[in-house]
Amino acid sequence: NDTGAGKHWSDNEVRALINIWSDEKIQQMLEGATRNKEIFEEIARRLMKCGIDRDWKQCRTKYKNLKYEYRALQKENEHLGNPRRKMRFYDEVDCILRRQPLGTSGWGCESSSLVSGTKNFSDEIK
Repeated sequence: NDTGAGKHWSDNEVRALINIWSDEKIQQMLEGATRNKEIFEEIARRLMKCGIDRDWKQCRTKYKNLKYEYRALQKENEHLGNPRRKMRFYDEVDCILRRQPLGTSGWGCESSSLVSGTKNFSDEIK
């Protein structure tokens, strides 16, 4: 009975997650939310539209791990000055967390419906 909880994320899955995370509406919802299950359920729904089967807990865990790894690397780089360790998708996460527009080259599953898939989602949460 494998739930896939420990299933490794492929690069395309991570790219799709980052792409959804980069959506302005998703970022705004995540910003002030402490109870964010609904947001990650929406992210999981959008991933499903791309053919990626992940539940909301897996999405939340991956999101948190990416942020944690990014912040740890930032702190390390401030101390050492020169980066010794590299992080996959560092540039993409950096763009999101510094509110810079993401470049779209090499992004998997980026359709206009993917980015605009939360038409009234923020209204549902209120």
